[in-house]
Amino acid sequence: MMHLNLFIFGCGHHRAAWRHPRSSVERLGDIAYYEELAQTAERGKLDAIFFADGHSTDNLTDGPRWFLEPLTALSAISRATQRIGLISTVSSTFNTPFHAARMVASLDHISKGRVGWNVVTSMFDSEARNHGYDAMPGHDWRYARAEEFVDVALRLWDSWNDGAPQSDRQGDYVRPESTHAIHHKGTHFQVDGPLTVPRPPQGHPVLFQAGASEQGRDLAARRAEAIYAVAFDLQAAQEYYRDIKLRVRKAGRRDPVPIMPGLVTYVGSTEAEARAKQRALDELLPSQDALRQLSMYVGQDCSRWELDAPVPDLPPLEEFSGPKGRYATVLRIIQTERPSVRQLLGRLAAGGGHCTMVGTPDAIADEMERWLSNDGADGFNLMPPSLPDGIEDFVDQVVPVLQKRGVFRKEYETDTLRGHLGLARPGP
Repeated sequence: MMHLNLFIFGCGHHRAAWRHPRSSVERLGDIAYYEELAQTAERGKLDAIFFADGHSTDNLTDGPRWFLEPLTALSAISRATQRIGLISTVSSTFNTPFHAARMVASLDHISKGRVGWNVVTSMFDSEARNHGYDAMPGHDWRYARAEEFVDVALRLWDSWNDGAPQSDRQGDYVRPESTHAIHHKGTHFQVDGPLTVPRPPQGHPVLFQAGASEQGRDLAARRAEAIYAVAFDLQAAQEYYRDIKLRVRKAGRRDPVPIMPGLVTYVGSTEAEARAKQRALDELLPSQDALRQLSMYVGQDCSRWELDAPVPDLPPLEEFSGPKGRYATVLRIIQTERPSVRQLLGRLAAGGGHCTMVGTPDAIADEMERWLSNDGADGFNLMPPSLPDGIEDFVDQVVPVLQKRGVFRKEYETDTLRGHLGLARPGP
């Protein structure tokens, strides 16, 4: 069965979505807006909703990025939904494992076992300067910290036995042997434990990760229980998928570790209608805003690039010091499509280089199935270009096609995120 998550991001993943007359830009501080999106996703029987997070504002004139802190928002959303999973990004660079483990475990209790945490190493100097650093620490340092962060969080969740506390009014609230300290002293953290929250309903909230670098892939193969990926076509998806699955096997793991590339969809009753929706958003995008976004992706100033000229030569991937996954995608688009700068901006406007499918429900379902059956994906992280329209189109038009073909559930069969993803509950 295909796995589907809804990636909720402001007014949608197209950089100009907030400018559209039907956008919900006025509601970005209204928790009811996010609750309604989650309820739409739950109506479509999606596995989960997902929030990314960032620690700097960066070019607010371009449009909204962050508003509500995601774990806080998910606490409210958990009360407005019943079975859909709830996933949030948690930075291992700017948090401590005790604090993160406590918040995520609390949310797993509040939601009765529906939480996933997307562990990331933060990337940008502007974020670092909000947390006491002059610049972002080096790549190797961040990944070493992330691995220790994950180890400590897992041990903290296991610092309570299942079934504790006993709540025995005639005896002990918690038997002494039911909790234990972890006495961790490592390179980055010193944590005694135990956690102040009993063991989560899922044992461990589901660990998601997204990483394209060698360190990111190795960490994902050893630790991640589900993976977000960037792939703009099936060939790129297959290369990543097969590499990660091989690394998982070499790590001695038997769990499925579903891989879910990002997917932008424009759905119409005809291909012409779908392309008209895409064009309507693209035409709202100011070129200078798009060039600033491209500058962030490629690590250099693109503001003077000529729009109708070929894309200037870019350094090879191995010489790029920024986020490698997105940069590799930009290089692949340039290599395969030979776009002008203007054409590249349009391609990146929604989803930043993730796979984009434009067409009828049947055509989009055909292509999703092709990825599913050819080592491209175990499912997709849906990135609607506009919200709420984009997810409503997908749930109302594409999901029924997938259900009819027998590749996506018609009803939830479990109550936890682990259950939706086919993952076993870890023992203490």
